[in-house]
Amino acid sequence: MARQNLARRAALVDAAIEVLAQEGARGLTFRAVDAQAGVPTGTASNYFANRDDLLTQAGGRIYERLRPDAATMRLLQEGARDRERVLTLMRALVDRISAFRSGYLALLELRLEATRRPELRAVLTERIRADVDANVAGHLESGLPGDATSVLLLYLALNWLIVERLTLPDVFTEEEIHGLVAAAVERVIP
Repeated sequence: MARQNLARRAALVDAAIEVLAQEGARGLTFRAVDAQAGVPTGTASNYFANRDDLLTQAGGRIYERLRPDAATMRLLQEGARDRERVLTLMRALVDRISAFRSGYLALLELRLEATRRPELRAVLTERIRADVDANVAGHLESGLPGDATSVLLLYLALNWLIVERLTLPDVFTEEEIHGLVAAAVERVIP
């Protein structure tokens, strides 16, 4: 596939993420993706076998875009191995994920759609489980305080905090959000 085609495919998948975030899974059509991407009608149908293919690729792309950058990875590897470092990392995580609002909302839409689509459920289950396992392994290998259960508890608590922040942004102030992250880390990490 030519380089331009790969770029167009990526642009279409990114457009699908935006459509999912704005219109929900029911609004995800090839025509809507074409309009969001600003390409001629019928373009998306040339790149994806069907809607399920588009949903699956959107899910994968969200995870690509949510990966921590090099600076965050250095932060994980450098400095003290204490609870304060975990807090810094967790605040950065909440802020980084919240900054990609459409991606996280699209992922929530995909999760809901997965309750009705076994193939999508299988793909998301595999991807999310691999992400959870990688986070636990990375934490344990880093020498930071806390065990696997600590990582899982922070994962679950912070995910819902991010949902609140992105779906009902007036429930908690930014100050409260950062305080809640600190409280979660203080209670979960010895």
